[in-house]
Amino acid sequence: MDVFDHSPETIASTKRAYAASLKLGITKGIDRSRAVLAMAEAIKRSFDDILEANTLDLEASREMAIPDLILDWLKLTPKRLEAAVDILQRLGELSDPLRRVRSADYQLEDSQTYTQLTPLGVIAFIYEAFPELAAIAAGLCIKTGNCLILKGSTEASHSNAAIAEALQAGIADAGLSSGCIELIQTEHGASIRDLVSQDQYLNLVIPYGRSSLIQQVVRQSTAPVLKSTMGNCYLYWSLNGSLEMVRWIIVDSHCSQPDPVNAIEKVLIHRQAMPSSLVTLWNSLQEKGFEIKGDAELVEAFPQLQLAKDEEWESAYLTKTIAFKLVDSLEGAIAWINQYSSGHADCIVTESYQESRQFALGVNSASSYINSSPRFTRNPARGDGVFLGMSNQKGHRRGFISLESLTTVKHIVQGNGRF
Repeated sequence: MDVFDHSPETIASTKRAYAASLKLGITKGIDRSRAVLAMAEAIKRSFDDILEANTLDLEASREMAIPDLILDWLKLTPKRLEAAVDILQRLGELSDPLRRVRSADYQLEDSQTYTQLTPLGVIAFIYEAFPELAAIAAGLCIKTGNCLILKGSTEASHSNAAIAEALQAGIADAGLSSGCIELIQTEHGASIRDLVSQDQYLNLVIPYGRSSLIQQVVRQSTAPVLKSTMGNCYLYWSLNGSLEMVRWIIVDSHCSQPDPVNAIEKVLIHRQAMPSSLVTLWNSLQEKGFEIKGDAELVEAFPQLQLAKDEEWESAYLTKTIAFKLVDSLEGAIAWINQYSSGHADCIVTESYQESRQFALGVNSASSYINSSPRFTRNPARGDGVFLGMSNQKGHRRGFISLESLTTVKHIVQGNGRF
């Protein structure tokens, strides 16, 4: 695409971010941490302004008949904003990820080679609703020495502007360049293609939202893309697996707010499972507000079930809907999951160690869970990880999108002066 076809605003934003990235990449870790903490304070100071802006977005979206799913993603509450602030504060207190030095396999005589994590440069975050994710993405980027360009969806324009203004105020308070965080306003007519085709300035694009948005970015981007994924996770219920364990995992996996990233939406059941157990599970889930569907064979045996259409097995519901399907064996379950799952988090409930190992190694997904809920949290209580989302790709990064996902490796060869 010719550069003259790009929106002037987009070109200006990417150039400012690129220029700022050259300075930010060599900024001391303590200064980057201070900037992240300053962003947290700026968001706290702006709570009322951000919530007021969000109210305007919600009112406009309801008038435009925006789907309830997007309204839920769009709606900010003090609790959601506080969670974002907590993540920023935690990021500010973590050790500098760019100071991790590792010995390299490649070694030369009379020299020492090591590798060090370095920033990517400029990252574009393209997100559908979820205004608070801009703050979390900004924290992860500044902590790793990357500049960030934000492009949100139209329905969240007021919220996105208010949050970006607060983040930029925090950056200014910390003495960093304003170009470290750029917001591309939707009303200026800048398209997604305008942004993602500027690979001379962009080093990575992260899309976040429904699969239609992800695929649009993948098709149009000339810069590398780190795909994020939501929903369509599978659970295989083995013959020797506990009904109560299955029920708990399904319910718990849907408890992430506001986006149930790793929610179990499909359950594969061994053909010899007890019908009474199935009915007990379905009744329990319906009491919790779940909609239950089944394959043709189950619907024939249990007419109260809705029929899951063929195309539903490979697509995410992103609602409290579960589809059940009969399979002949563990091998059959693994084959089905590898063909139809979104490939980022899939589960097995079994008391067999052999089955659990076969599942963990055979399922071609970024993560597998054995008798454990896949529930996703951006700020887990244990460990040093803070996560933006989950990726199912085998390219740039796979699995949890963390601080290290936003870095690359530099090889440094230190000679001893002999020649």
